Amino acid sequence: MNELKYINAGDLCIAYECNGNTKGIPVILLHGFPYDIRAYDSVTKLLSTGNYWVIVPYLRGFGATRFLSDTTIRSGQQAALAYDLIALMDELSIEKALIAGYDWGGRVACIVSAIYPNRVIGLVSASGYCIQNIANSIEPVNPELEKLYWYQYYFHTERGRLGLLKYRKELCKILWNDWSPTWKFDNATFDSSAISFDNPDFVEIVIHSYRHRYGLVDGDPKFEAMEQELSIQPKINIQTIVLEADSDGVVPFSEIDYDSPFFTGDYERRIINGAGHNLPQEAPEEFTKAIIALINK
Repeated sequence: MNELKYINAGDLCIAYECNGNTKGIPVILLHGFPYDIRAYDSVTKLLSTGNYWVIVPYLRGFGATRFLSDTTIRSGQQAALAYDLIALMDELSIEKALIAGYDWGGRVACIVSAIYPNRVIGLVSASGYCIQNIANSIEPVNPELEKLYWYQYYFHTERGRLGLLKYRKELCKILWNDWSPTWKFDNATFDSSAISFDNPDFVEIVIHSYRHRYGLVDGDPKFEAMEQELSIQPKINIQTIVLEADSDGVVPFSEIDYDSPFFTGDYERRIINGAGHNLPQEAPEEFTKAIIALINK
């Protein structure tokens, strides 16, 4: 485990772990919901032998990351998380980085790669192209897919908000099991991440995220310009490796690559067999190989 550091960036005091090799190539690893930076422990260890400056931040609402002001809107919208990453890079004086992520972290990585391509060396996304199409969110999908999103619809209700508040760890453990059916994690592994859900802003950020993506609540006005840029589903024109897990319980695997039209740069899709949604923790070797492959191109 690397040293936990803190830096004021944008709206947050961001807590992050890094390996201290500030002369190395910056590699930023972004976790998802409901996970935390422990998902990258094996990846950071595998990267430790190379000349990389590995940075793993807690997203807003997770772990030791805190808001600097009590009056800041506790927004979980996609643009807010992307803003946090750019603010972190600015404060760390990182001009360009290799950005990798999954779930929420994959979305952040995709957004920054699309809107700020000059800040990105390469993109590893274990969530494909996942920039939200909020205007189209009202369109239903096949019921076999709809039932997988029960937690999102649950969070749209006051009962769901109270349920997450009261049973955050129990609920999140169900999601871990459902989303990674082949991953036999133990209680200690889950508990090491679940402490991050005790963040005082966790529930508010999560609820706002899942309501905003369906257009049910307003976002923070200062992110409106970025949300407008994202509403056109911008293409990503940088070198990218997309990792697809064949046992993902959130987005069922398909042999058809529906995401490829959104990537207009050097693009590769790799299938990871026997893994679920939490790819860096379930398949750290494959995740690490994708990072190194892009850096070495």
